Amino acid sequence: MPELPDITVYLEALEQRILGQTLLRVHLASPFILRTFSPPIASLENRPVTSLQRIGKRIVLGFPDDHWLVIHLMIAGRLQWLTANKKGRGAATAASFVFSTGSLALTEAGTQRRASLHVLKGKDALNAHDPGGLETLTCTLSAFSAALTASNHTLKRALTDPRIFSGIGNAYSDEILHHAQLSPVTLTQSLSDEERARLFASVRSVLQLWTARLREEAGREFPSKVTAFHPAMAVHGKFMAPCPRCGTPIQRIRYAENEVNYCPRCQTGGKLLADRSLSRLLKQDWPRTIEEAEARLSARSKFNSVSTPAPVALEEKPDSPPPVASENAVKTGRIRSPKNPQPKTRRRH
Repeated sequence: MPELPDITVYLEALEQRILGQTLLRVHLASPFILRTFSPPIASLENRPVTSLQRIGKRIVLGFPDDHWLVIHLMIAGRLQWLTANKKGRGAATAASFVFSTGSLALTEAGTQRRASLHVLKGKDALNAHDPGGLETLTCTLSAFSAALTASNHTLKRALTDPRIFSGIGNAYSDEILHHAQLSPVTLTQSLSDEERARLFASVRSVLQLWTARLREEAGREFPSKVTAFHPAMAVHGKFMAPCPRCGTPIQRIRYAENEVNYCPRCQTGGKLLADRSLSRLLKQDWPRTIEEAEARLSARSKFNSVSTPAPVALEEKPDSPPPVASENAVKTGRIRSPKNPQPKTRRRH
């Protein structure tokens, strides 16, 4: 799912292309992507885009007369900018918005259609789409600490809750917690003052770093490689890859459709966090620490090397002519001959 750095770079690219431009035409490939019926989406046509903003992980286009178009990309939704000589992704295009400068295409991969469009009128209707999360890049440490400790949740859940913090999802929360060297399952109200300050600094550092990196990668082009699994990420999507800080294999916890990636040495003091499905399956065989897991892996590799015999080179023998079958064997049908390719069999009545 595109998160704060991705949405920020999208908005910067859109500002250069559609701000002040008139929306000429809207085409919906499926009516289900539009979640509102009043005002109709056709009411946005022939109106200029007057503003662009982000609300959480949503992109908001402003139009005259207090009209708004809210684009929520969800997990698999992406934006493409198409010029006259560039074609879109065909069946993956859910909606397109035609301007004189080009077309903005909303695409969605996969079979689950979760991306959505909302056409709204009035500021109150727009504010209803704001989950209310704190903007971490502009807030103070005291405001961050107050929001973090207002309820007692795990750090992973708190960072990804849009009602607590704005624009942070599954991918960047993993990167933030690895940067802060904090366990994803630590409870928010158990953090010390130093740990809260460290987490606050990591949130700002990681989000700013990735916004700058994605901006540099896009350059003057429209962002085309927006992904939750960027190869430069430290832990997210890097299961069993070496931690860039200590070299320990990255571990994961799977839940629902998501997973948490973490370094057991940098973040959990060497403890392996229980995976709900796998740890229940293995029960007592589930390793409790990374040292125990590495010891089992080492013992298994040694066992495989001992139990698997080394290949033995066989002495080559000169080719010998194949044995010649006797005439009697051919007649009785015990072997096949060129004249009698199939042995005769008696039919039973």
